[in-house]
Amino acid sequence: MKAALSAGILLFRTNGDGNIEVLLAHMGGPFWQRKDAGAWSLPKGEYAQGEDALAAARREFAEELGSAPPSGQFIDLGEIRQSGGKRVRAWAAQGDLDADAIVSNTFEMEWPRGSGKTASFAEVDKAAWFPIEEARTKLVRAQAEFLDRLLEKLQQPKVR
Repeated sequence: MKAALSAGILLFRTNGDGNIEVLLAHMGGPFWQRKDAGAWSLPKGEYAQGEDALAAARREFAEELGSAPPSGQFIDLGEIRQSGGKRVRAWAAQGDLDADAIVSNTFEMEWPRGSGKTASFAEVDKAAWFPIEEARTKLVRAQAEFLDRLLEKLQQPKVR
């Protein structure tokens, strides 16, 4: 079985102090509801082998946040492999977005598990801006590598 392919966009901005902040999405659904550390991700989603990964990343950004990604330059951050085997390809883009105004698409699943009932949940239940050092603790562990790659591309010192 092939590993799932996922593509996303890491939106970043510079705050009033000149520090980099990144926009992260908190994963929706009952499993993630009460989790914080390791429960955030860059807005991303799966795409098919042979599909244009950047086009998929742009689509998934819009679906998960309800807003088109910024136009302009995208910085290729490469690919990482998450612990479950999923391969995530990412790009960074500079821009701003009102994190409190996101509107995510939804998914359905049986809930409560084993009940035979179906419930609908937002794929992303909230989004927020974080400084790099805080984002590192919020992100799914493997995705923290994208923060280092972003800082490297921007020629910023790594913050731990």
